[in-house]
Amino acid sequence: MSQSLDRALTLLSELAKEAKTLDQLAEAVGVHKSTVLRLLRTLESHHFVRREGTRYYRLGSALFDLANQALEDRDVRRSSQPALAELNARTGHTIHLATYEDGEVVYIDKYEGHHSVRMYSRIGKRAPLHCTAVGKVLVAAMPVARRIEIAEKLDYVVLTGNTITNPADFLAELDNVALRGYAVDNAEHEDFIHCIAAPIRGAGGEVLAAASMSIPKVLLDFDGLLALVPELVAAADEASIHSGWTRNTERGQ
Repeated sequence: MSQSLDRALTLLSELAKEAKTLDQLAEAVGVHKSTVLRLLRTLESHHFVRREGTRYYRLGSALFDLANQALEDRDVRRSSQPALAELNARTGHTIHLATYEDGEVVYIDKYEGHHSVRMYSRIGKRAPLHCTAVGKVLVAAMPVARRIEIAEKLDYVVLTGNTITNPADFLAELDNVALRGYAVDNAEHEDFIHCIAAPIRGAGGEVLAAASMSIPKVLLDFDGLLALVPELVAAADEASIHSGWTRNTERGQ
């Protein structure tokens, strides 16, 4: 990667966090302010960066346009929309759509819950595989050899007292997910939220994405969460049908 491109990408990453001054950006990149200013002017001319007042810089509209175009290009996002939107409207709970990318979960769509507690997640956000219900669904759909390869490479960062901490336990959990057809995050990622997830399949029965329902524990206990599994699985199946899957398609791995 060229040095200028690397610096420009670093600038965009810094501005994704919050608006920053030229001095702050120069410190983050580790180069003179004149170099950063040249990069910012180029990015600004293409609308990737915009100035706010006289001191601050923010991300520009071109980045959001690109992000939306990239998301719209994901057919599973479009085909899943009616079923997941209806599930969100009917239950009032937060619904996510996620895919696997480079050893992590990537959220590609989100339907915000109607309650006051908000999830940390957002479209484009990444999350670990070992402690999210969507992550478990996505890895459980893979061939066993691939599951083992992924499980042995994970860091197993402990986020709550319920987080899975080793490959053996993760692989055992994946076996359970593959057997029952859905996954559970029992306050493993965030200690005040639990979650269920189910696969969305394509024409050949392959898992394209995972749909999840996330609920604060103060609103619903674990038994109540599990009682919603049939609704989530039904919505995921409906989304799968819109993605080309038929009920006669084998669900095998």
